[in-house]
Amino acid sequence: MSSMAHEQVIYGNILYGEDLSLVKGYVCIRDGIIHEVCEEPTSSENIIAPCFTNCHTHIGDSVCKDPCIGPAEDFVVKRDLNSLVRPPDGLKHRILAKTSDRELVEYMRTSIRDMLATGTTGFADFREGGYRGVLALKDALKAMDIDSRIFARPDSREYNMPVHEGISLLLSQADGIGMSGAHDIDLNLLTQIADSCHKSGRPFCIHAGEKSRHDIKDALSLQPDMLVHLTQAVQSDLKNVADASIPVVVCPRSNFLTGVGIAPVAEMLKAGINVGVGTDNVMLNSVNMFSEMEFLSKVFGLEDRQVFKMCTLNGASILEMEGKGPLLEGDKANLMVLDGTSNNLKGIQDVLSGLVRRARPDDILSIIH
Repeated sequence: MSSMAHEQVIYGNILYGEDLSLVKGYVCIRDGIIHEVCEEPTSSENIIAPCFTNCHTHIGDSVCKDPCIGPAEDFVVKRDLNSLVRPPDGLKHRILAKTSDRELVEYMRTSIRDMLATGTTGFADFREGGYRGVLALKDALKAMDIDSRIFARPDSREYNMPVHEGISLLLSQADGIGMSGAHDIDLNLLTQIADSCHKSGRPFCIHAGEKSRHDIKDALSLQPDMLVHLTQAVQSDLKNVADASIPVVVCPRSNFLTGVGIAPVAEMLKAGINVGVGTDNVMLNSVNMFSEMEFLSKVFGLEDRQVFKMCTLNGASILEMEGKGPLLEGDKANLMVLDGTSNNLKGIQDVLSGLVRRARPDDILSIIH
């Protein structure tokens, strides 16, 4: 890697453009913009690829990273979705209620730092805690070089206001609204919340079809801008989602751990749905997107190119994050450089498959964004 004032030239195996075509040569970056991508003989085995976009997190959960999950004895939490995360009495909500703002902010910062260290430069958080929760996340984001989308969830304070007033208060600080499910609160109230978002031009996002498919129809009636999970969706559900052009974010490791099953990702892609990936609750999983890629490739059996796109380019398009797209001339640089000669990666025959199936955060040499 060589550099001069405001310019970097990086040699290696480049995953170029929308199709992630392999170009062996160099990338020239000037003042943060990709000036040139050139095919040229090089001895460098480094891998140059777009950074990750983590489309669904709950980083407030960072205050509890090791819940004891197991059978139904009193001293552990059942391996049951409602026991873990359903508001208002799930484990995470009981813990968050006892956590001070100062502690919450510091722990969220640890997860943001972890995302940056593991190749993620953009993320979306479903922020619990209402207005207070949004402000805590904004405080945690200060001086952090990462792009974010904060999807707020009303708390008791906002629920005690007229709906439009409560949602307007949240949207004065947040990017949109992110609800837990269509059957977790009164559907008429949810409809009013969604309408307030639509009128303001802000995203309305909601979990759906995670434990059961019975809430998918009601979720779709709210005209959401993004659905999360759809673990239990059947073909007719996917057709309705595709017809409405609604993107879906899947959380493979989280859904596996909570026992709700495997999302029909291959069928989603076949239906033409734009699918992104999230790590979900920090309580259950790290924010490491390399782990999500390996899981999707090896457990779901998806094509590696599609897996990488889901974890990078698709996520950026779903969250409408500028500068997080494919590696192209004229665009803002948003790339990670991995050591192709590391003990882990040395000897891989297919750059993209090696990256998806076995790369780890410790293979990263640098992140430029």
